[in-house]
Amino acid sequence: MDASARFIPMDAPATDDRAAARLAAHRRARRRATALVLLSQFALLAAFIAFWEYMTAFDRQAAFMFGSPSAIAGFLVTMASDGSLWRDTYVTGVETLLGFAVGNVIGTLIGLSLWYSRFVSRVIEPFVIALGSIPIIALAPIIIIWFGTGLMSKIAMSTLSVVIVALVTSYKGAIGVDEDQINLMRTLGASKFQIFRKLVVPASLTDIFAGLKLTVGFALIGAIVGEFMSSSEGLGHAIFKAGSLYIIPKVFAALVATIALALLLTFLVGKVEKRLMPWRRLG
Repeated sequence: MDASARFIPMDAPATDDRAAARLAAHRRARRRATALVLLSQFALLAAFIAFWEYMTAFDRQAAFMFGSPSAIAGFLVTMASDGSLWRDTYVTGVETLLGFAVGNVIGTLIGLSLWYSRFVSRVIEPFVIALGSIPIIALAPIIIIWFGTGLMSKIAMSTLSVVIVALVTSYKGAIGVDEDQINLMRTLGASKFQIFRKLVVPASLTDIFAGLKLTVGFALIGAIVGEFMSSSEGLGHAIFKAGSLYIIPKVFAALVATIALALLLTFLVGKVEKRLMPWRRLG
């Protein structure tokens, strides 16, 4: 029998046990840290709501101007009971999701493809900057003329709010790939497409998902702005209608639903990120 085959390190199981113990301790520490952060966030939110309620409880002018948590909660219950909360949230959610998906797909594909040619990227750079500098609300009248007042105009507004950010973040990730790794793949005979598919795209995922989390808010803003301009339903319409009638607590109630929708979409993006980038969990 070969000598190397007969040799079995006696401390191998102990080393594995120590590594497993360290990993378990690391996970427990992360869970405790996460629990502490959540507890601190809830405590801060509760303190803010209590202070807000106290300041508006005995001042009618402050209650009119800023509403009160109890009044906001009452409107949320009323809107949930009559179904308007769920209907408006659904409409705005559909507009946001479609605009988010279309804008990110277009922007990411263009941003990644610009890695193929630095010349082309330099040519179109000022045009990208120019388009990104236009306030989205300034495009609303044109969007309504082009797409009408229905669902398509809200999706277009949401898409335009997203596409430039997605383009810039994905391009930043693509050009940030280590040149040494690219040269190594070239020496191994990889084609440019193989380098792009097997190196550039995976290496850009961190920046792409950072852009996805950022564009959730932009997509929602675009949908809300579109509903401000022309809509008969949606959270933006609810905010605009309540504001025009000076029902401030109802405005805040619709804002609470908007924030909840944004948090839900951001949470879903985070779940997709963990599924596609499982190594990030070990950081």
